[in-house]
Order: sequence, then C-alpha cells, then structure tokens
Amino acid sequence: MIFTIAVDGPAAAGKGTISRALAEAFGFAHLDTGLLYRAVGAKAGDPVAAARSLSPEDLARDDLRSMAAGQAASVVAAIPEVRAALVAFQQDFARREGGAVLDGRDIGTVICPGAEVKLFVTASAEVRAHRRWLEVGGDEAQVLAEVKARDERDMNRADAPLKPAADSILIDTSTLSIDEAVAQAAAIVRRRLG
Repeated sequence: MIFTIAVDGPAAAGKGTISRALAEAFGFAHLDTGLLYRAVGAKAGDPVAAARSLSPEDLARDDLRSMAAGQAASVVAAIPEVRAALVAFQQDFARREGGAVLDGRDIGTVICPGAEVKLFVTASAEVRAHRRWLEVGGDEAQVLAEVKARDERDMNRADAPLKPAADSILIDTSTLSIDEAVAQAAAIVRRRLG
C-alpha cells in the first residue's frame, strides 16, 4: 500500500512529535525533512554540493537538533538549488510501499501535493518559543525573537514558502496536550484510510 501523510507547520508546533506517533501507530516510515536541511546547513562548504552529496551518516549527527542547526537550515532552505537537490529524495520516500509520514514546511504544497492526508500543525509563536526554550534553554525572550525571525524567513521565502495547503486540515496545538494532538491527527488518518 502506498499512502502518504504530509505534516507541515512552523518550528516547535509539534509536527515532529505528531508525525513520529502517526508513523508508529500506522506502521509507516517517517522522514523529518527538516533534518535534511539541518544536515546540509551543518556541513561545511558549499550548501548545494552538500545537498547533492547528503548521506545517511549526515542525518545521524548529534548536533542537528540545536538552535544553530535550525537557523542554518532555514537559511539553506531558501536556496533554490538546495531545495531542488532534496525534492526527489523526499518524493521517492513519500511514495514508498508500506506508507510514509513526512514532516516539514512544504510537504503538502510542494513535495507531496497529492498526499492522501495533509495536516498543518501550528501553535502561537509564544507557545512555540516556550516549548523551544524548554528544550534548549537560554534567554526565553531571545528564543521568541528567533522563532519569529524564522517564521518570517520561512513564510516569505520566494521558493516554497511555509503555508498550509488549500486542502490541509489545521491542528492548533497551542492548548492541546501531546496525547490530544496525536489523537486528533490519528482520527483524521483513520477516516482517510477507511
């Protein structure tokens, strides 16, 4: 069976947590597409060459969840040649036998516009910044400023800006527990699976 779940949304909205839970619940493969961009941003040298030569080892780096890697990902994701180099990889993964869940910023709009399920997971900037601050520490006001700057970059880039697909289903996690958010998403997937 080929069945694709596209999960998009801004940083720290909960899309990764929801995506991993959906993959586990339905036995699908999972790809955090942000890791691709974080790995490219973390590699030294030319980002286009880094994207074209990305390996599984690059995705296993310990530092890919850092705030610095996230900022670097947002910068390299704005480079059209980097995006082009990673699109085919993501599209092949999405249509693999056995089902796939991909989470990122443009899965439902660019990578998998024909996905069987499209979710847009969001939360207020303040809630997302607080979640990120709990993960990385530091100055919470600075984390909020960085979250807002990243949103601005991601939503306004020329190539594949962050926005919900016209047919995506919105899940606002601002006031939801993890279990509640996952339950909402799983119910949507179950309905589509029939």
